[in-house]
Amino acid sequence: MDTTDVVETLDNLVADATDHHYSPYTRFDWVDELAEEQWWMTPDLLTVAGTRHARELDEKQLMRLSKWESVNFFSLNIHGIRELLIEVTRRIHTRGFELPSEFFHRFLGEENGHMWFFAQFCLRYGGKIYPDKSLPVATPEEDAAVANFLVFARILIFEELVDHFNIRMGRDTTLHPLIREVNQVHHDDEWRHIIMGRKLVGLLYEPLRERGDQELRERLDVYLRRYITASVQSLYNPTVYRDAGLPEPFALREELLRDPARVAHHETFFKRITRFLVSQDIISASPFQEAAA
Repeated sequence: MDTTDVVETLDNLVADATDHHYSPYTRFDWVDELAEEQWWMTPDLLTVAGTRHARELDEKQLMRLSKWESVNFFSLNIHGIRELLIEVTRRIHTRGFELPSEFFHRFLGEENGHMWFFAQFCLRYGGKIYPDKSLPVATPEEDAAVANFLVFARILIFEELVDHFNIRMGRDTTLHPLIREVNQVHHDDEWRHIIMGRKLVGLLYEPLRERGDQELRERLDVYLRRYITASVQSLYNPTVYRDAGLPEPFALREELLRDPARVAHHETFFKRITRFLVSQDIISASPFQEAAA
């Protein structure tokens, strides 16, 4: 397999990461407090956007909800980063990962910093980090090649989702400057991780494609579409609704997840990654197409 393009890309990413290195511990001017009655998240990124609740809740209620959805979003980042730190550390400087290991050093350092500043935000302004309540979407994979592919496919899906939110909020002038800055700083690093992730996912999938095992490819297709669905469901946290003072939080979560108006939002959140995975013939279609039908 010709890896010339991958090597060139990784070399460029390493150089860019080195040129733009910063200390996360001194990067931000943490304010003493953030007022609750302001937007903490871009309104159309809220899980109620497009539903009757966005129309029926008043602005103060929506702002309060945006606070806790922002804390939940950053908490999800913390848990996602924890997994990728563990999985990438297991593979750095091991057989089969000789090419990306130099970039992995930058990747791990940046992600450790991201986890720190997301935790700082949650603890300073929310007083807590929401716990990880995600469930495994499949049993552990015994085939090492398949396991490696799935690890980096999951990381890429997670980072593409997060980056969509980061881009939107980093540009939203209605948000507090600190909230914008946290999102923008994360995006400024994340684009490198996404480029690397796409190269690596393609590289790791090719040997699986070459096996000619259609049953395996269909299983991976189903797995990844389920993972995308589980990722979007993690945004709908009943504890967030309770903290925002909304009644019947579990019933609200179920109603929102069933609301047809939310499907278009889900499609938008994952538009880039589903387009990439479909173009590479890794998944057959967006997991939200059936919901829209």
